[in-house]
Amino acid sequence: MQKKLAAEFLGTFWLVFCGCGYVLFGPTFGNGTVISMLGIGVTFGLTVLTMAYAVGNISGGHFNPAVSVGMAVAGRMPIGDLIGYIIAQVVAGIVAGGLLYLIATGKGDFTIGNFASNGYGEASPGHYSMLAALIVEIVMTAFFIFVIAATTSPKAPAGFAPLAIGLTLTVIHLGSLPITGTSVNPARSTGTAIFADGPALSQLWLFWVAPIIGGIIGALVWKGLFGDEE
Repeated sequence: MQKKLAAEFLGTFWLVFCGCGYVLFGPTFGNGTVISMLGIGVTFGLTVLTMAYAVGNISGGHFNPAVSVGMAVAGRMPIGDLIGYIIAQVVAGIVAGGLLYLIATGKGDFTIGNFASNGYGEASPGHYSMLAALIVEIVMTAFFIFVIAATTSPKAPAGFAPLAIGLTLTVIHLGSLPITGTSVNPARSTGTAIFADGPALSQLWLFWVAPIIGGIIGALVWKGLFGDEE
């Protein structure tokens, strides 16, 4: 179990540190490289892809409390492992967020602002409502967990699951970045919200509730449609 938790910690840390690091530092890299939605999506997708290949065989490569909940609902992991996984993921997100904070504040004119956090209303990149944020986070997470459950099934082509999962996370970011800044991962949202200025902490509840609901829905849909094929 310790190796599983270590794998989840490392994978989640890598996702938050690299993905949110790109959001924070991409615009000021070198001579002011312009940050892009594609760059954010690809960075988050590659973090999951690389660590899924690296440690997925140890822990399943969840790196996300919503994924762990979904896999438990789908019967793909023991319920007893769930709390340990979630704690490891959240701690990793906070550690990564803390290191990013130390790096960011090392630049004299750096403004913390929303600190790559997720939000709705005035905290939404496109000023979308709470309802819009709730819907998009549920739907995107549901499809994310459905893809994970489907591609990690014993009958799925071997060796391709991390690629499909990474590409799915990229697509999810491209589709929802303007609405919420894209969470689909409570550990990612927690890791940045606690260091952000503004309403990130008060809005964090949505980025736990919506991904968990979405994870359960995605798992139940997969289980209902294809679970008997395992």
